Amino acid sequence: MAIVILITVIIGYIFTLCTSTYTLIFIFKHQVKYGIKFTVILNFLAIFNAVFIYSTLYLFSIVIFFTETINLFLWKLSLIFGFIELLIMSLIYAFLKEFKKIPYFPFLFFTILFGLLIGSFFSPDSVRIFINSSNSPPFFITDLSIINYSFNIVTGLVIGIFQCSFLIYYFLLSWIIYLRARNKEFIKSLFIITIIFVFPILMYILYIVFQVSIFRELHIFTLWINIFYICYLFVNKPSMFSELTNKIFYVNIYHKSGILLYSYKFSISNNELDSTIWGNILIGINHILSEFVDPKDQIDVLQTETSDIIVNYDEVGFAVVLITNHKNAILKKLMENFAVEFKTKYKKELIEIQDLNKLINVSEFKETKDIVEKTFQMYL
Repeated sequence: MAIVILITVIIGYIFTLCTSTYTLIFIFKHQVKYGIKFTVILNFLAIFNAVFIYSTLYLFSIVIFFTETINLFLWKLSLIFGFIELLIMSLIYAFLKEFKKIPYFPFLFFTILFGLLIGSFFSPDSVRIFINSSNSPPFFITDLSIINYSFNIVTGLVIGIFQCSFLIYYFLLSWIIYLRARNKEFIKSLFIITIIFVFPILMYILYIVFQVSIFRELHIFTLWINIFYICYLFVNKPSMFSELTNKIFYVNIYHKSGILLYSYKFSISNNELDSTIWGNILIGINHILSEFVDPKDQIDVLQTETSDIIVNYDEVGFAVVLITNHKNAILKKLMENFAVEFKTKYKKELIEIQDLNKLINVSEFKETKDIVEKTFQMYL
């Protein structure tokens, strides 16, 4: 039975390693699909750390016996990188709730616990190893039960409190994200990740309490299941991350004279008036500069304290101004698609108002709403 578990663990590790490698390559090649680059980096680090570092250290410390010192070192390293994984995951959840806003109290609490874990390792009996074998090291373990680890009360308590705190924090953030989400369907996947993640944490806590090896193996199996599902989402549903992190406040279409042809409001920003004013100023500045500089050198982004203002210019004489909480390549591509459709639909009207002395009837552009809602559907 033990040899079957051992083979299953090794096969599971190889399968997870291959799946994660494919996912990381996919993320690297298709970064634009995920919206914010910072979110891509965090998720990349989360998968890389969970599989290539944590799982490798964890597996080597229970499958191969080198010496007591080396195996204890590998096991302690796995604990440290396990804590780091939880910290990265908490950052991902925090940024899905509100981009680049880190709640100070939870992370201060987690940092203190992380420091206590490191400090507990300086105690000689913080983690102990038990080997039931007469073989001379190093050797490949054929019975997972012959190597076991135990924790003193301080180390075990710190690990237990840390992991339980993260579970509570994950569920709280998931619920807040659900309440704030525009599209509730996207959040179902996030809840599934949160629920699955309960099992590896619970198995680890049970291993600390009872020191029975089956909980140790169940921990790594359930963690790999969670990783596999996350990889599936990254490859098949990358728009979920853009949906959760991006907000659009306004899409405005300006004539080159500065006249507002159409405006569509998605939601209210914290500094709505400021963003609108800066949009008009940006158009005015570029209209003046267009007499002296190449179009490719015109200003296309302005940043305020609460918003990014992105501009897409068209040679026919109009500009699309999008006001968002933060810019990304997806939004720029959607703006280009919108500009093409807008120009196609209103080509006649736009040619007629090329002359700056021509009276502009903005009511002619009232059907722009349909183009906006079609192009930016994922942000409605």
